[in-house]
Formats: sequence, C-alpha cells, structure tokens
Amino acid sequence: MAIDRDSKYRQIAVRGKYQRLYEYLCGLSTQEWRTSFREIETIIGFELPLSARLYRPWWANQNGSGGHNQAIAWGAAGWETAQVDMDAEALLLRRKRTEDTPKRSFEDIWPARSVGEWPKDLSLRREDMYDYRVRI
Repeated sequence: MAIDRDSKYRQIAVRGKYQRLYEYLCGLSTQEWRTSFREIETIIGFELPLSARLYRPWWANQNGSGGHNQAIAWGAAGWETAQVDMDAEALLLRRKRTEDTPKRSFEDIWPARSVGEWPKDLSLRREDMYDYRVRI
C-alpha cells in the first residue's frame, strides 16, 4: 500500500508543535517572506529552542522521510528556507516550486526560427507582424 507522504506531513503539521507557523504560511499570498526569529516566536507563541539560534542545520528543509517538526511545518505549507542569517537572526522563506507548475524554457516562450529562408507570409510592416503573431 502506497502512502501519500505529502498528506501525512500536512496532518503532522496541522497537529504539531509548529501548527501556528504552518497556518500562517498557508495564509500568505506572497512568493517570499522575510522574517526574524522573533517574529516566528510571536506567531508560534513560544521561544524557539536554543539550537535554532546556534545551529544552522535547525533551519534545513525537509527532504525525504523523517525530519524535524519545524521543517515539516513550513514544507507542508509549501515553503522552504532560502537564506538564513544566524548573526542577524533573520531568514528568507520562498514558496516551493510544485511539480504541476509548468517549467517553461526560453524556447517555449520565444521559439527560434531557423536561419534558413524568410517566411513568405511574414513582412516587416507593423500591421503584418501583428497579424502574423495573432494567427500563431
């Protein structure tokens, strides 16, 4: 029987110690969130452990099985730590890119034409270029 890990992590986050952080992050509409350790403490309602201030790995993102409650909370909410400044006690969280988000290459956005023959139906007149783009 296959386990839906994402669903299980969300259940842990909703019931866990860092539930308020999970809920706060779920409610944000931005792609990035710059914050301080103090602000996180205000959100969660208790002081972060001393290890959060002493050890950078405390802020590591959750990958695979196992992991720490705090990483499960921001990971299940769709976020990951991007920058951690231990001296300033500040960090930057970013939304994770989801698998269903299409990854578009430059070629998808602006397809290249071969250097061969100039298309017969394409001219350099503004009106013709506009009509050509509208037909594509």
